[in-house]
Amino acid sequence: MIAATLYFSSRWKAFSLHIAISTCIALLSAALVFGLWYPWPYRVLAGGQTLFFIVLAVDLILGPLLTFVIFDISKSKAAIVLDLCVIGVLQIIGLGYGLHIVFQARPVAMVFEVDRFRIISDLDVRKQELPSALPGLQQLSLSGPKLLGTRKPKNADEQFEAIELGMQGVDIGVRPSFWQPYSLSIPDVLSKARPLSSMYSAYPKRVAEIKEELKKINRLPDDLRFLPLTGRQENWSILVDAKSGEVLGYLPVDGFLTQ
Repeated sequence: MIAATLYFSSRWKAFSLHIAISTCIALLSAALVFGLWYPWPYRVLAGGQTLFFIVLAVDLILGPLLTFVIFDISKSKAAIVLDLCVIGVLQIIGLGYGLHIVFQARPVAMVFEVDRFRIISDLDVRKQELPSALPGLQQLSLSGPKLLGTRKPKNADEQFEAIELGMQGVDIGVRPSFWQPYSLSIPDVLSKARPLSSMYSAYPKRVAEIKEELKKINRLPDDLRFLPLTGRQENWSILVDAKSGEVLGYLPVDGFLTQ
């Protein structure tokens, strides 16, 4: 009886210690992911929050669980150390692979494209066009998306290629050769942006919620315009200044339903 108690007690202590260590590593990983790669609100729009928590849950559960199953004080010290090292290596490999996937899915640009803003991830980008991008845009961001615009095709050949690739799902928003500074796209942004009154009409039950969000940016509704914002998992609305086109905030409201 005493032996059995010691047996499970030792396993529980090893399990608890492994959980504590894994939690510390998880917190450091979360700081990297949400502090650098997926700042708010892109962790929601780009799906990073869900993806990271899946990776974390698997890593947090499997590592300590394996320790609980394998740990045995009747083994030699060398055997115990070897078991724990193998588990640790497997857990690190799993976490590293998971973080690599999260890294590849990170948002690198928020691009105005025709009549909407779109969150572009590393995986979305047509990377063979990066050398053709403007200076400063040839390297993908590591710290949240860059705010960009897109230019129109320069000639008939570019127009035809854009149509052909667009039919394959490769729109100009994911093509670095079409990226340009956001300031150059502001006239097009303002021409497509809509007043908040149309959003109120489309979402009468959410007017109070929308106005509450507007308080965060301290602007009057008449001074704002909105456009759809397309993310990997959700569609929101982006708020811009009605005169300057400056991006001021976001609303968790589908901007397409008001068109």
